[in-house]
Amino acid sequence: MVEEKQNACNDKKCPYHGNVKVRGATFIGRVISAKPTRTVTVERTLIEYVPKFERYKKKRSRIHAHNPECVNAKEGDTVLIGETRKLSKTKSFVVLRVLGEADESDKR
Repeated sequence: MVEEKQNACNDKKCPYHGNVKVRGATFIGRVISAKPTRTVTVERTLIEYVPKFERYKKKRSRIHAHNPECVNAKEGDTVLIGETRKLSKTKSFVVLRVLGEADESDKR
């Protein structure tokens, strides 16, 4: 699942060059914030069926993920994140790769 990256980094929490194993769930989402150092907030949009009203409702989930130097996801990018062990108080996911670059219209 995790293939070797070309550009090296010296991050201990990197799944490619560090000691972190990726196991469990993987999600695709959009980076809505990349302000903290080596951390991104990824938002997933979910659609849930409500049987009482026979309608669908839109939900969103925000996940904090570690952003290694070799991946370097920016705000607005579409990324693939994978579950790892607990990396900090709020982070238990790591960015595996950037799937789509952000356009100027995508940024908030």
